[in-house]
Amino acid sequence: MNHALTAAAAGFGTGLSLIVAIGAQNAFVLRQGVRRDAVLAVVGICALSDAALIALGVGGVGAVVVAWPGALRAIGIVGGVFLLCYGALAARRVLRPGTGLRAEGEAAGSRRRAVLTCLAMTWLNPHVYLDTVFLLGSLAADRGPLRWTFGLGAALASLCWFAALGFGARLLGRFLARPGAWRLLDGLVALTMLVLGATLVAGS
Repeated sequence: MNHALTAAAAGFGTGLSLIVAIGAQNAFVLRQGVRRDAVLAVVGICALSDAALIALGVGGVGAVVVAWPGALRAIGIVGGVFLLCYGALAARRVLRPGTGLRAEGEAAGSRRRAVLTCLAMTWLNPHVYLDTVFLLGSLAADRGPLRWTFGLGAALASLCWFAALGFGARLLGRFLARPGAWRLLDGLVALTMLVLGATLVAGS
């Protein structure tokens, strides 16, 4: 029992260390959280996607992913272009506050756009595959018969993080009531997306 708890705790800590860093997915979840727009759907997609990818890694699919560098490059290019486009839209909102977060949140179909955007940011990022499928899969393999317990801990870390980020973001409401706060948030999102998008395209 103690060994199982140790493996789960190790998986939780490792998984948390990989997803807490600022990235496109986290920036998007944060933005949806402060808008209170499709938060449950976005958090669910991120957590379930990570759980599926972790399961693939623990199951030994990591070697197959690494064996297809061409596929990873293609994902990197498509994902990079997508992030550049999304970053450009966020930058446009900074320069034109009239197209800000609240106005956009009231538009028809915002939930569908949020879901599709979240899916794209999750599955078109090659780093997601390298971190969850290959790295976590390799670390889980070292746990032998407890590898699935390790993977369960990592998946739980993902769920806790995205839930805290998405639903906890509403606590920023008082800050976002200040003039220019929405533009500051969009500026952070735009910078994150543009830098990561350019990095993906240049590195593919």
